[in-house]
Amino acid sequence: VQLQACGGGLVQTGGFLRLSCTASGRTFSSYAMGWFRQAPGKEREFVAAISRSGGSKYYADSVKGRFTISRDNAKNTVYLQMGSLKPEDTAVYYCASDLGVSGPYYYRAELYTYWGQGTQVTVSS
Repeated sequence: VQLQACGGGLVQTGGFLRLSCTASGRTFSSYAMGWFRQAPGKEREFVAAISRSGGSKYYADSVKGRFTISRDNAKNTVYLQMGSLKPEDTAVYYCASDLGVSGPYYYRAELYTYWGQGTQVTVSS
């Protein structure tokens, strides 16, 4: 599985961005998908995750109510709609996928097998 993330950029505080992550292969719907981010000097942290069907979504407290994760299994794509952006949202955002991750473990980066290359999001104050 290869993941290609895009959609990052420079935006002002309070602005919006939509990240996309497209996967190769024909079994996209078998994979749970997650978004993580890493700011300079900090560890990678969980942002959001979505179940295989899209019926369950999970968010970090820091983005709850501002970010929305969704997926289109027909297009092999997962999205992260980001709103009310803050300077502390500045980071490289990574999408990730795994066949087995589920339940209460979506936030654990070490359980994801496949990772995209990352896309930079910069929020100016």
